Amino acid sequence: MVTNPPRTAPADGAAPDARRLRAILVAVSMALMAVIASVSGLNVAQTHMAVDFDTSQDTVLWIINVYTLTLSALLLPLGAIGDRLGRKPTLVTGLAVFGVASVAAGLAPSAEVMLAARVAGGVGAATIMPITLAVITSTFPEEQRGKAIGVWTGVAGGGGILGMFLSALLVDVADWRWQFVLPVALVALALALALTSVPNSHERSGHAFDTVGALVSVVAVAALIFALQEGPRRGWTAPATLVGLAVGLVAAAAFVVWERRRRDAALLDVRLFGERGLAVGSITLVMVFGVQAGVFVVLFPFLQAVVGWSALPSAAALMPMAAAMMTASGLAPRLAGRVGPRATMTAGIGLTSVGLALMALFVSVEDGYRSILPGILVMGLGMGLSMVPSTEAITRSLPRHKQGVASALNDVTREFGTALGVAMLGALLSAGYRDAIDDRLRGVPQGPADTAREGIANAVQASGGAGPYARDLIDAARRSYVDGWQQAMWIGVAVMGVLLVCIVLRGPEDATPAAAPDEAEERVVIRT
Repeated sequence: MVTNPPRTAPADGAAPDARRLRAILVAVSMALMAVIASVSGLNVAQTHMAVDFDTSQDTVLWIINVYTLTLSALLLPLGAIGDRLGRKPTLVTGLAVFGVASVAAGLAPSAEVMLAARVAGGVGAATIMPITLAVITSTFPEEQRGKAIGVWTGVAGGGGILGMFLSALLVDVADWRWQFVLPVALVALALALALTSVPNSHERSGHAFDTVGALVSVVAVAALIFALQEGPRRGWTAPATLVGLAVGLVAAAAFVVWERRRRDAALLDVRLFGERGLAVGSITLVMVFGVQAGVFVVLFPFLQAVVGWSALPSAAALMPMAAAMMTASGLAPRLAGRVGPRATMTAGIGLTSVGLALMALFVSVEDGYRSILPGILVMGLGMGLSMVPSTEAITRSLPRHKQGVASALNDVTREFGTALGVAMLGALLSAGYRDAIDDRLRGVPQGPADTAREGIANAVQASGGAGPYARDLIDAARRSYVDGWQQAMWIGVAVMGVLLVCIVLRGPEDATPAAAPDEAEERVVIRT
């Protein structure tokens, strides 16, 4: 295997100094935070949007999901375009588009304008997200790169939780539209730092851009994410879900065939998935972010319907996980340097499994949040430890001139994991809830009982018409939700166990140098 081509120094002949590296890291972290916070922020404002826009719940869900769908579909092609056109101008352009789209969303007078603004925001986010990591991997020296990736990973993991909390706070104390102030402020600061501190780097390639591969990848990712988003809501056998799944799988197969034919001129050299670093790193991120997203989906109804909290304290309850995750992300590079990335990933996945098991064993209606807090903390530590070496394994597996693609691939695996986790853990909990509640509804009138079987939120609503059985109905729903919760957590433990074995047997080596193409054909140029 050939090592990376040597990095060209900046035009002034000197590598960025420590102060400038810090400014670069702050710039890309704030840009990433703006993108991640916008993924989950609108979830806490669903009812407010439905009332303000006088629209259906389906439209509100599309307003939320179309951002993620657009972001996921465009990551790979826009990451590759950023490699070619220059990472600094691409980052600046993405920030400008994202900022304007956020302002438009905050001022949107109708659901149609809001949808258009969210699509534009997804385009800007897909331009920003892969470039943030590519700037780190192409700018930071080897000895500091791991620490910088740790910061990036901590922001990527904890940014969604922080964004959700701040959004809930703004919804409670002001108006749901004010939550767009956060991404706009972050974009403004990131843009100022990017213009003054971030150096430009780009690929000089002798090959034409892989337009066919880019278009097919957009179709594949968009269709698969659509199916995962719509499956739980429409049903897994609904025509729209099945068509999305079929189109996504066919397009994904076509992408693999096309990329194998393109070889060195491919958008993504799929042969690299035969290497340990890329394959195991990608699988780990899919599973870890899937578990995180799935836990979020089942945790909010637990805190609101079982514990009885409002949106703001429910969002605040996730902050310990974010703090643990970001702390572990900061420690992971140092630990990986001492014991190796495989051992660090193994420890992280092991802790994540323990956290899920703790939440399954000790969750209870009576103890509420206290019963799951230890599991949340342990899970946060485990995720932080596992995400950093997984991300670094992916970026090391592709050559430096393809770091935009490497970062985009890292981001796509995150989005797939998130969509998959929401769909699967949510479905498991719902199935466990329905199985458990039947035996607890004896004596409850049929109308409220049938409504309660649909979900815990429906049970809370139906209790108002249950008369003297209201207390029994609520108690049955809460205990059944805990039963479904335990089933979902144990499935999560099993998935993490399989992943743990995979990492032990096929985890990344201590060093995973990337294959590099002929330097005469392609090289990286970095300019201040």
